Amino acid sequence: METPLANQLLERVAQSDAIARKLARIGAQGAPVKFSHVIWPAQAFLAAFIARSVSKTIWILCPTVRMQDSLFETIQNWLPGTQFLPEAEFAAVENILPDPEIAAERLALLATIDREAGRQVIVTTRASLDQPAPKRGAVSSATLTLKRGASSTMEQLLEKLSAAGYDRVPQVTTRGQFAVRGGIVDLYSWQAPLPARVEFFGDTIESLREFDIDTQTSVRDLRKIDVLLGAADDKSGVVRDYIGKDDLTIEIEPAEDSRAHIQISESWIEDGPEDFGGAFQDCDVGEFAVGDFLLAEAKRDQFIKHLGEWKKNNARVVIYFQTEGEIERFRELISADALHDVDLVLGTLARGFCFPAANLVILSAAELFGRFAPHARRRLYHAERHRAQIDFSELNEGDLVVHLEHGVGRFNGLTKIPTSDNGEQEVLALEFAEEAKLYVPLEQAYLVSRYVGVGKRSPKLSSLADAKWARAKKAAASSIFDYAGKMLTVQAERETVPGHAFGPDTKWQREFEHSFPFRETPDQLKAIIDAKIDMERPRPMDRLICGDVGFGKTEVAIRAAFKAVMDGRQVAVLAPTTVLAQQHFEVFRQRMLDYPVRIEMLSRFRTQGEQKKILQLLRQGGVDIVIGTHRLISGDVVFKDLGLVVIDEEQRFGVLHKEKFKELFKLVDVLTLSATPIPRTLYLSLVGVKDMSTIETPPLNRLPVETIVSGYDERIIRDTIKRELDRQGQVYSLHNRLMSIERVREKIVDL
Repeated sequence: METPLANQLLERVAQSDAIARKLARIGAQGAPVKFSHVIWPAQAFLAAFIARSVSKTIWILCPTVRMQDSLFETIQNWLPGTQFLPEAEFAAVENILPDPEIAAERLALLATIDREAGRQVIVTTRASLDQPAPKRGAVSSATLTLKRGASSTMEQLLEKLSAAGYDRVPQVTTRGQFAVRGGIVDLYSWQAPLPARVEFFGDTIESLREFDIDTQTSVRDLRKIDVLLGAADDKSGVVRDYIGKDDLTIEIEPAEDSRAHIQISESWIEDGPEDFGGAFQDCDVGEFAVGDFLLAEAKRDQFIKHLGEWKKNNARVVIYFQTEGEIERFRELISADALHDVDLVLGTLARGFCFPAANLVILSAAELFGRFAPHARRRLYHAERHRAQIDFSELNEGDLVVHLEHGVGRFNGLTKIPTSDNGEQEVLALEFAEEAKLYVPLEQAYLVSRYVGVGKRSPKLSSLADAKWARAKKAAASSIFDYAGKMLTVQAERETVPGHAFGPDTKWQREFEHSFPFRETPDQLKAIIDAKIDMERPRPMDRLICGDVGFGKTEVAIRAAFKAVMDGRQVAVLAPTTVLAQQHFEVFRQRMLDYPVRIEMLSRFRTQGEQKKILQLLRQGGVDIVIGTHRLISGDVVFKDLGLVVIDEEQRFGVLHKEKFKELFKLVDVLTLSATPIPRTLYLSLVGVKDMSTIETPPLNRLPVETIVSGYDERIIRDTIKRELDRQGQVYSLHNRLMSIERVREKIVDL
């Protein structure tokens, strides 16, 4: 639904003579209508204006998929009902199958275009128009519509599904399947985002519900569903066939041979002398890096001055923010007088633009705060998440494996053996000591796993003729129980013997937290509160903070450490590597620079003399926070009054290291940080032995990591490095051989 503000902005554009003249020519026979000097952030806005002004179906053609994603997300600010037609993915590209969700999304939209009358706005790419698609009319003619309350027998539905090639299975897990349980039919149509559950009462469809494929629970009730009985694999047509004779096409950054009715470009694409009367241009708001708007008062004052000038000229000023929190922070920084008659609204906009012809100023908070608005690929609902217990494509012949019952063997590949009924059965061929062979049926493949050992020596193959493996398993189980008993004793003591209860937050604590230069995410705030509540209880804290890299786990630890120091206790921060310890040392010192907190580091970066002095100060209480590696659990490290232990990247420490720390300081609060906790730690958290806080909301300026796997190509390397350096970023090149690393460096320099 279009918002009143969106309507007002689009109506303001219509009052511009330059735009109104071109708008009057749209739909007339003759040359295409061209809009020049429209910067890319404004192209979605202009396309929304055109689509709103004509009562025809509009196809917006983008030059690239990235531009399509960006334009689609931006146009939602002014035209929320816009549709997205993804490019088709093709099979057998480096053994990667096409995404079934994309295929389903394409089928669903093409079916809607084919079947439903009325105006629609569709964003796609130029290339997608010539991609294969079902012949127009094939999808609608092959669609069966089921309505709640309609008369229909379950037998008729099952016959149609079977005739259409749907597979009958015990439980629906993927498209093209159906399952029957009493009077209920679960089915997953080829074009549907979720499977549907059809419940019959006699010869009547009593209910229709979508359900979640993992939990098998209902998501929402439906009035009707469409079931595609054919045409899913039809490639006899192309997408271009679906463009009606009365439809209009808008091409963004058109090609030279473009035949689109409407063309929009940043450059001059029209005939005659160049004219800037209808230009959408950049707003001169200045360059803001991350943190500038918050900390650089001069730059902020410059922006306020621009704001005053626009308002003085009666311009309509609108600023788009990604979250309500951004709007709150913005109101704290800018006075109410300066924001009078300025609209602060929620929306996604990477950069702002101005349209002088209509006296319109559209700004982006992402640009002001020095962040990139995330234009990530739209998230599709992926239902197929199941995979085999072991991926045999990852095993090579000769690799060592472990059979649960028989021990260490060698994998000799998949083979077929004859069966008693003159057929063949595919099995895993394993070799053990004395060239003994064992054939494992695929249905028992869960008994086999890859061998993961410590050190460079390969183990001896187990023998099928003795009981060594059984004795080894029994001894391992016994040692596990012994160690579990020690752990249980330590945990019981931590639960029953009271530790130190820290006091409530001090004035310095509140000032310290307010000095944090960023806005905390909701999950981060909850983790901070949980940790502080635990610290104020007599029972020693044992909490796991689980969150992705860059989500703010370190700030939780910093605030907990500051609270401990304010209560007169010492803090130990344990990091797995010297580099990470150095990084924490610098971050802790920078955050606590304005407070009388002494922070030291114990690692190989310190000389023996410096380490000796730090150890002495620790014993005397002269060091408040010590940061280090495994060195902190050495026998010569003695604390005067330790109150908190922080373990970062806990998955990179062994169980013995972590439990030794707990045993040495049984009544000390322990805060564990990890992006990928090991199963043991996660299990302890899930069963309640450890408390757990999860940080799932990323910071506002956090972009997703893109991982691209490709063959070695120096052109790709050169272009990637150049692009990163152009944006003033950093590039790390990893090489796996120390002997040849200099040659690789020289090769990169030559690129």
